[in-house]
Amino acid sequence: MATRQPDLVLISWSRNPLVPGSARRIIAARVIGNAMPCRPSLRPNGLLNTALACLLDNDVGFKVVFRKKTSSISGYILLQRN
Repeated sequence: MATRQPDLVLISWSRNPLVPGSARRIIAARVIGNAMPCRPSLRPNGLLNTALACLLDNDVGFKVVFRKKTSSISGYILLQRN
């Protein structure tokens, strides 16, 4: 029997450079495996905080494994669920 592979979610985000303190918004999201029940919150232009609140919920079980800020207004986050 094959071992189950972890679910991965990669989120690229950005914020509006013209509005100081603007919310981080999702530019793109890539799911390898399954991201349910949070899949609807991973849409482009959606709020990053909303998606992270769902993914990091104890019942859903994702953990941040890598986070990189590529500039002062953008970055990406990799989450994994075993």
